[in-house]
Amino acid sequence: MKKEVLKYLKLFLGLFVCSLGIIIIIKSDLGFSPWDVLHQGISKVSSITIGQASIFVGLIVITLDFFLGERIGSGSILNIIFLGTFMDLILYLDIVPQGTGITVGIFMMFLGIFILSVGCYLYISTGLGCGPRDALMVALTKKTKLPVGTVRNIIEISVLGAGYLMGGYAGVGTVITALFTGSFIQGVFKLFKFDVKSVVHRDIKSEVISLKRYLADK
Repeated sequence: MKKEVLKYLKLFLGLFVCSLGIIIIIKSDLGFSPWDVLHQGISKVSSITIGQASIFVGLIVITLDFFLGERIGSGSILNIIFLGTFMDLILYLDIVPQGTGITVGIFMMFLGIFILSVGCYLYISTGLGCGPRDALMVALTKKTKLPVGTVRNIIEISVLGAGYLMGGYAGVGTVITALFTGSFIQGVFKLFKFDVKSVVHRDIKSEVISLKRYLADK
């Protein structure tokens, strides 16, 4: 049971670190990240908020993940719920300063991408299920046999294009995140000697079975 508790602590730490990285990118004041450009674009062509658009996109992507054969675990569901919650908390606490000028903004942008990449490693490596967007990255990496950085870049550029066409805000920072996030994630995975292709995520059904066995042994 202790091992399971540690897994979930690592999962929540990873989600918090991801949220921190996203907020640093936003606070750099150089433009939305590609996924947030998509969320804003959807909100502009509909009557929903950016947060609701994020949840809507998450549900669509997680459905696609399922059909691509990626396991949907508790981590996948918790990602949809808590990533936004932690982002709101960090913004409320106002612990990340606003970027001032292009030099500081670019530094914050790359720092945010690195922190986001570490967060992705932390929660993906638990095997409790990727978040919808990262599960798509993992599934396509397995299907195409392409490097994870290349797959991530293709996804980021695709959603950026779709969001921009719908009126989402894109700036120089958006281009930076679209071009470098995949490479940073690939670098962080190599740093921790983590092969994403070897991950077999535990789905929700398996988690329920494990919990029943644990309770039966008590």
